Amino acid sequence: MHKCIGLDRKRDAGRIASVIREVNADVIGLQEVDNRSDGASESAQMDFLAGETGYESISGPTIKRANGHYGNVLLTRRPVLEKREIDLCFSCREPRGAIEAVLLVHDEEVRVIVTHLGLTFSERWFQIARLADVIKEKTSPLFILLGDINEWFPTGRGLKLLHRLLGKQPVTRSYPSWRPFLALDKIWVKPNEALKRIWAIRQGFPVWHRIICL
Repeated sequence: MHKCIGLDRKRDAGRIASVIREVNADVIGLQEVDNRSDGASESAQMDFLAGETGYESISGPTIKRANGHYGNVLLTRRPVLEKREIDLCFSCREPRGAIEAVLLVHDEEVRVIVTHLGLTFSERWFQIARLADVIKEKTSPLFILLGDINEWFPTGRGLKLLHRLLGKQPVTRSYPSWRPFLALDKIWVKPNEALKRIWAIRQGFPVWHRIICL
């Protein structure tokens, strides 16, 4: 979300809320959410977006400050049975993490992980290896991994590891938002047959965001 800053360099959480309402999904993974308590309602972006759209929010802060936090957020309309933060920090790099939640959907458990991986090969490999360990910890009828994977090369060894665990999924170009040619944002669903379609939403200049849906 780039802290809700659009291509016009204006910070406007209301525009992001309108996109979330338009998507109308049961589960939404957000990255780069700034949630600060400085007296302005839109500065607390996680709280603002949840309040404006009617979702329950689960925070996955990667940077914590005295007046708030910054990082990942999972929005859901489904009951939350379990939730936890996963530390993906790599030495001397920007702090990274993931949110793991178990949701109740039609009386079945759905396990969801939302993440935002690093910019260098070594940290992404470390982070994907850690996620692989988490994925193997337990099984569920439906598992979803989604987020900004930041992998520019489709043959990267991190992607190969995730494909071995979760199956190779279709991708859609999502970066940069004004002329997308790279599939940095990804969704994996297991079992594979539960995935019906993946597509990108192109909406809202001058909003600067990337969205893919299943």
